[in-house]
Amino acid sequence: MSHLEPEAKIFACSQSVYLAEKISAQYGIPLGKVTMSHYSDGEFQPSYEESIRGLRVFIVCSTFPNSDNLMELLLMIDAAKRASARHITAVIPYFGWARQDRKDKPRVPIGAKLTAKLLETAGATRVMTMDLHADQIQGFFEKPVDHLFASTIFLPYVKSLALDNLTIASPDMGGSKRAYAYSKFLESDVVICYKQRKEANIIDTMELIGDVKGKNVILVDDMIDTGGTLAKAADLMMDKGALSVRAICTHAILSGDAYEKIENSKLLELIVTDSIPLKRESKKIRVLSCAPLFAEVMHMVHHNNSISGKFIM
Repeated sequence: MSHLEPEAKIFACSQSVYLAEKISAQYGIPLGKVTMSHYSDGEFQPSYEESIRGLRVFIVCSTFPNSDNLMELLLMIDAAKRASARHITAVIPYFGWARQDRKDKPRVPIGAKLTAKLLETAGATRVMTMDLHADQIQGFFEKPVDHLFASTIFLPYVKSLALDNLTIASPDMGGSKRAYAYSKFLESDVVICYKQRKEANIIDTMELIGDVKGKNVILVDDMIDTGGTLAKAADLMMDKGALSVRAICTHAILSGDAYEKIENSKLLELIVTDSIPLKRESKKIRVLSCAPLFAEVMHMVHHNNSISGKFIM
């Protein structure tokens, strides 16, 4: 191996190439070459088209639906292990299956724990992710986990808005810790929405805890799926006298009719990262890239430097 070859290489799963290209450009090395063979029944097989023996390999793959993304990541990790890579870091900007972090009723799986074990069994020696749905998922791994916060991306943007009477809001009780962390940094008030669901993705009732009259509100959440919660929360706050309502959501899943809900709601703006690619453009959605954050932390990890300075909250 020539001494001019990089000691680290970055590869991507099929659906995350758009992000991996940005990360590799920020890192300063070209994206590694992978080919994918497909069988007629839908089975696929990845193949590294360059030597990775003895190197640190970063594999970028957000595991959003469908499950082919997760399976492709597992196959690429296994291939890297069998190709004698020294370190295999699974870079998972959006960690799918994270909503299944506990048994909330009898006879259900803990999907996040299963996913963690699959990644370790495949051969991942380290995992890097951002804004897990539940912090305790880090404990499902026996390998190091770098849990990055998208607040390092969002807070500079929020400050640039220079909003008066700023109030941070959580769309549910579970996100109150995140909302309080943002409010502490921004020195703002906090309000919380209390909601009850009939079933998954269907809200029965929503109440507001706190005062938003005359305030510019920013809702903070880790993900937006159907958009029902944020749309309902924004409408409720505007009805309660808020001057404006924006939302910050790290992972833009945006399934079903989410785009229509957002566009028809009283939300002024939805700010997301590119951990998941948008299905289509929307005038109300602003995308901030997480590529510089991941590239910088990957560089720090590779050179064994501390990454504690990258954690704003």
